[in-house]
Amino acid sequence: MKHDQSLIAQLTIAVRRGNISRREFLSKATALGVSTSLASGVWGAKAFAQPQRGGTFRWGIHDGNTGDTHDPGTYVSRQQIYLAHQHRSYLTLIEPDNTLGPDLATDWEATINAAQWTFRLNKNATFHSGKPVTSRDVIASLNHHRGDASTSAAKSLLADVDEIVADGDHTIVIKLLRGNADIPWLMTDYHFAICPARDDGSIDWESGDGSGPFRIEGGEFGVQWELSRHDGWHLEGPNFDKLNILVLNDPDARQSALVAGDVDAVSLVDLKYLDMLEQRADIEIDNVPSGAAVTLPMHCDTAPFDDVNVRNALKLAINREEIIEKNAFGTATIGNDFHIAPVQPYWPEDIPQREYDPEKARALLKKAGHENLEVSISTAESLFSGAVDMCALFAEQAQAAGIKVNVVREPNDGYYSNVWLKKPFCAVSWGARPTPDVMFTLAYASNATWNESRWTNLRFNELLVRSKGALDDSLRAEMYREMSMLMRDDGGTIIPFFNNFVYARSQRVQHGEVLAANWECDGARAPSRWWFAS
Repeated sequence: MKHDQSLIAQLTIAVRRGNISRREFLSKATALGVSTSLASGVWGAKAFAQPQRGGTFRWGIHDGNTGDTHDPGTYVSRQQIYLAHQHRSYLTLIEPDNTLGPDLATDWEATINAAQWTFRLNKNATFHSGKPVTSRDVIASLNHHRGDASTSAAKSLLADVDEIVADGDHTIVIKLLRGNADIPWLMTDYHFAICPARDDGSIDWESGDGSGPFRIEGGEFGVQWELSRHDGWHLEGPNFDKLNILVLNDPDARQSALVAGDVDAVSLVDLKYLDMLEQRADIEIDNVPSGAAVTLPMHCDTAPFDDVNVRNALKLAINREEIIEKNAFGTATIGNDFHIAPVQPYWPEDIPQREYDPEKARALLKKAGHENLEVSISTAESLFSGAVDMCALFAEQAQAAGIKVNVVREPNDGYYSNVWLKKPFCAVSWGARPTPDVMFTLAYASNATWNESRWTNLRFNELLVRSKGALDDSLRAEMYREMSMLMRDDGGTIIPFFNNFVYARSQRVQHGEVLAANWECDGARAPSRWWFAS
């Protein structure tokens, strides 16, 4: 009976953490001798506690820089992304079950060739300043990322947009040069936050005014933010009265703050301490498989990475399984050097997995005339849990191929502005994107602002254009498979793994049965979706 009670306790924990369905729980609980009524009561109390309103949610986050800004075109750090999802709104959003849902847009439709999209706006949406959100604001916000003068990192995502026009105060029409079936999903990209329009057609991003669930009361980039509930928000929630975001780049500081009760949740758990945290009755762990990726881009226009044999040798010199076991502690899915994860649509599951093969790597280096290769890779601990250790393990593994990898530990603050896109070999943490087209357009097209490997492949670019307008699902999948093979065999990016989102919260913090997998903490929307238990 003692063993059965232990199993019941484990089942209860599984319910709280969303790791078991209601049917599975009831079946296993009754098999252990628990009455149906008691089991149903446990399920209802633990899994579906009704949201309570009130309190201040203190959120310890990773990856924040003092040089970050409110300009949506510059968004790159988690601080910018998380903050934007609290004080600003988007046309569409990713729901907790990873489907597409409405934000400022109540509904949308396309012409038969997907070359023109119409979005109708929520007439109840208002900015925190009291101004209603209109078509004019949406058009100005999207145009912020368009045109020759735009410096936005998301500029390439809207390259096919010919014109955006208003059809009244609450309807916009996006006209494209060619069809794109992904436009509603594209509008969830974190850069496309809606800001108030100025009279000249630009946007007021400096003030931090937005129409999101919380309004900014004060704060400082790289330090902390204080926000309060926007009672005029056009969607359901939030439950918390106030939100305090604290930037805790150091993983030990985040963990200590959570254990000490100084924060209610943290956005990233140091995986070395995962087992210890799981043993604590007052802390809950959320472990969510995702399309987020760890990448190691090499600049394809810079020696020695300008030789495809060198690039492929480095891809063969990394033991992904060992890295997942020792650095990710099993909380990841193996990568294959193309940027589609198994949890995402169009994943080409039949592509052979690249294996660790130092002898083959040696042969490629000899062919390239780069025997006894020495390279440096930049990294920082704030990128993801174990980032520095992962690169150190990669360096050990590469020795078997005759490659010396020097690990350069960069400062956490300013990594994305001073290292990424600038240094020829580095580690990067990518959030998930909703469709392959968004990821490919953003980071692998030759003209992409965030082409982190500076890779140019004419066939890839041709397929990218063709696939956008392909409404035939099987044809699109076929093209994505060919593009994935090009990335794998010619590209300049090593993808060791797709990391799970592993974050933690106080037991008194509750959430729904499912969690969005596009960003940490329920798609970066924990403050507007979660609540304190009564």
